[in-house]
Amino acid sequence: MKAASDAISSTVGIVAGSGVLPVAVAQSLRARGIRPVLFAIRGFCDPARVAELPHHWVSLGQFGRLTRLMRTEGCRDIVFIGAMVRPALSEIRLDWGTLRALPPIAAALRGGDDHLLSGIGRLFERHGFRLLGIRDVAPELLMPEGSITKAVPYGDAAADIAWGRDLIRALSPFDVGQAVVVIDRHAVGVEGIEGTDALLARVAQLRRDGRIRARPGRGVLVKSPKDAQDLRFDLPTLGPVTVDGVAAAGLAGIGIVAGATLVADVQATVEKADRAGLFVTGLPL
Repeated sequence: MKAASDAISSTVGIVAGSGVLPVAVAQSLRARGIRPVLFAIRGFCDPARVAELPHHWVSLGQFGRLTRLMRTEGCRDIVFIGAMVRPALSEIRLDWGTLRALPPIAAALRGGDDHLLSGIGRLFERHGFRLLGIRDVAPELLMPEGSITKAVPYGDAAADIAWGRDLIRALSPFDVGQAVVVIDRHAVGVEGIEGTDALLARVAQLRRDGRIRARPGRGVLVKSPKDAQDLRFDLPTLGPVTVDGVAAAGLAGIGIVAGATLVADVQATVEKADRAGLFVTGLPL
């Protein structure tokens, strides 16, 4: 069977949340001769980032408007990228297309993030669109296998990484988070709805409060997709801000899954990690 990346349509729609990655994906597509059109989500996507690219603004809940615009632009293939905060149903701006699709949308909202995104993805597919993942449209944004920094994981850090991956696998059925902090094979933090940056800030505070006794320079942040996660949606992401958080938390480095983790601004990420003496390593999927 032909891979999706071998048959991408000439125009790809990017449903864009916050951060730099939607524009990075658009630039990657342009470099390959594919026309990107961004469908920027109001309240999340930064207007300054999309100003120079073909784009339309849509509000959460405007499913009918979004699908009409996608058809007008000739977007058979679409990709979701960028961070968004899960809305309450009462916060969704309903248009007629959304009202018609309300039962599956309401069902998708009753569950974890993976359940929500998979449900929304099925809704788009039922309306004739094909959902692609980053592997299909911008594989160069994914973490490679092995260390990309001067530092590499030593024995204790490697053991903590393995322990952290086992923990994420064990939590996967509960659709919780994609990141844990492990120090000496002890889980000191699990990512919840607050996200990775807040998790690291919590670990840093625990260290300041004396609740973490291990000396600085031990322990790891591990990020991994959940078992059975649809890798077209909500991949773990790493960037310079994450590196700052790991340094402030007094950890030794970061283990993330190669081929299934997005890296924002690779050069700045590596430079910050090298200056802090941290490792960033890509783990086999």
